[in-house]
Amino acid sequence: MGRKEDNIKRATEVMHIRDRIRNLAIAAHIDHGKTTLSDNLIAGAGMMSEELAGKSRVLDFDDQESARGITINAASASMVHGVDGEDYLINLIDTPGHVDFGGDVTRAMRAVDGCIILTCAVEGAMPQTETVVRQALKEKVKPVLFINKVDRLINELQVTPEDMQKRFMEQITKVNNLIRQFAPEEHKKSWQVSVQDGTVAFGSAYHNWGITVPYMSKSGISFKDIFEHCHNEQQKELAKKAPVHEVLLDMSVEKLPSPMVAQKYRIPNIWQGDLESDVGKSMIKCDSDGPLSLMITKIWMDPHAGEVAVGRVYSGSIKHGETVWAIGGSKAERVQQVSMMVGGDRIQVPEVSAGNIAALTGVRSAAAGVTIAREKDATPFEAIRHYSEPVVTVAVEPKAMKDLPKFIDALRSLAKADASLQVSTNQETGEALLAGMGELHLEITVYRLEEEQNIKVNVSEPIVVYRESISSDNKGQAFEGKSPNRHNRFYIEVEPLPLEVIQALREGLLGDGPVRLKDAKETGNKFAEFGMDKDLMRKIYAINGTSVLVNDTKGIQNLHETRELIIEAFNDVCKKGPIADEPLLGVMVRLVDAKLHEDAIHRGPAQTIPAVRNAVKGALIRAKSVMFEPIQNIRIDAPNEWIGGITREVTTRRGIIEDMPVEGGVASVIGKMPVAESFGFSNDIRAASQGRAVWNTENAGYEQVPTELFHKVTGEIRNRKGLKEELPTETQYSD
Repeated sequence: MGRKEDNIKRATEVMHIRDRIRNLAIAAHIDHGKTTLSDNLIAGAGMMSEELAGKSRVLDFDDQESARGITINAASASMVHGVDGEDYLINLIDTPGHVDFGGDVTRAMRAVDGCIILTCAVEGAMPQTETVVRQALKEKVKPVLFINKVDRLINELQVTPEDMQKRFMEQITKVNNLIRQFAPEEHKKSWQVSVQDGTVAFGSAYHNWGITVPYMSKSGISFKDIFEHCHNEQQKELAKKAPVHEVLLDMSVEKLPSPMVAQKYRIPNIWQGDLESDVGKSMIKCDSDGPLSLMITKIWMDPHAGEVAVGRVYSGSIKHGETVWAIGGSKAERVQQVSMMVGGDRIQVPEVSAGNIAALTGVRSAAAGVTIAREKDATPFEAIRHYSEPVVTVAVEPKAMKDLPKFIDALRSLAKADASLQVSTNQETGEALLAGMGELHLEITVYRLEEEQNIKVNVSEPIVVYRESISSDNKGQAFEGKSPNRHNRFYIEVEPLPLEVIQALREGLLGDGPVRLKDAKETGNKFAEFGMDKDLMRKIYAINGTSVLVNDTKGIQNLHETRELIIEAFNDVCKKGPIADEPLLGVMVRLVDAKLHEDAIHRGPAQTIPAVRNAVKGALIRAKSVMFEPIQNIRIDAPNEWIGGITREVTTRRGIIEDMPVEGGVASVIGKMPVAESFGFSNDIRAASQGRAVWNTENAGYEQVPTELFHKVTGEIRNRKGLKEELPTETQYSD
């Protein structure tokens, strides 16, 4: 039996011993070496040749990933690692570092209990490192730290051992500050990483060696030995004495929690059901004999088997051939295959039990974020909140009309597999609008349509999604909206929401959708924690994205009968604001008065919805409409002599430079830039630096479009959407 086959056999044996399972992700900034490290861990565990490790990129089995040298999909692999004569099953998920694929990181964190945060010894913790640490801690995933590319510090930067230790301490302090800032209260202290207690490792994933303090005492290797081995080009020998897979997998087994430990504190965080119910108790105990509860975190397309749904089993066992519900689906479905993931391979097994990561085929209604259970009405897991919203859109249509049915099917699959992608289709013309996290995200999506689904498509130029908001309020100047029959009138006032409330809404801390009457008091109290008026916010009707609707009226008869219609009109305006049909951002809409016809037949949908919609739009214009545009944080590193050309590129694109630190011969440009100005930026930066610049971006929310550009921007959007050139006025909505 080969080593790989032996490993698969041991994996299937140990997968049922829950305290010997470790589910972990590797998360880091782009190009810090995650995939190379994952390869070496898999090779070390005997799942592929050690010679190819770091070069073959097993987890980048998508050919776009190989071509671009980056990770796009969060891939998973299971392997067995022995510690003190006991076998442990490690389920590893490699995640993307590029900002456009941040959604994949968020979803991967839901499936794991521990996380190896990887930083580069040369570059340190970068913007995206902060984002992934925040994502891990929000899901109550325990972190450990691996400082990679240590050999480059010694050989390229020629640092002294003292200087090296100083750099390490800076990185460790930075990561610990992030943990202190974002970790759950009860773990802020206990999850701090430190060299002494073995939660920090150093090494080189590329050269296959790593070290921790516990491993030093076990193997007798000292810090001085490491320095000398690197200095004397003896990294192969070092890899034999301190193989990175052994060091890091030892650290994972000893320092990261098993599902038995982690589910006790993770379940209350990710599941809102009754913890005293059978399924609640079973999940907290990670009981493989309890009711089935599984959450899908990823869908990927297998050319032979079709859609494969990968997810974490929190309770019970999922068996081949059984019938299950994808909560929210229209019918029960039969599980055709149950497998474990090993790199690009799926190893079929009869069942996968609680605490493991399973791959299923046959459940067509499954999508990322969906809960799988045996009962139709089981309580689903909390929705996975994504930190950034889609900011760039392209219109896509098939070149040949005969491909239309296939095209619509392919888009449906892509949207299921990638929750960060928003797809809307016009069934008549076949045109689809794809909204994604950035240019690269949409490029890859189009590539998948053309190459994997074999559908040739026409793609428009990228379009940026703006947001509409207001710059003042119209308190005391309520706007009146009349129904078409003139029998009903609604009076609306609007005001901008404070920034911290908008942020809390974006992170999902205050809820979304219509607020049930019985929940209104509790929701109002949550808003009060952010400084809002408690009595006012207890009258909340609905939340849509970052805007809220409040019923601030007193004693109006029959108003409750039109409640649903008022919410529907509010939702319409949240989708399409008055100025350019763009979504609304950060507005409180207050219904302050209403005059209703006593006969219900005269205040139906055709009367109420237009009246409320006009009142809200008129009130928004009265409160001085403004436009907000998506902004990216940028960081560009390049040799000193090229920095002039780079700063010119940034400033001509309305970029703002906030800092320009210089270290050695490398200067950094740190700042922000509107997404609308970023198209083609990569080519221009390459030209300005003759290919010597390294840069990265991170979505940083929305900022107001400068006043002098307001008319230009709104004019372009209205023109593109076929709207009249002149902007609407209050009088249009008061007729």
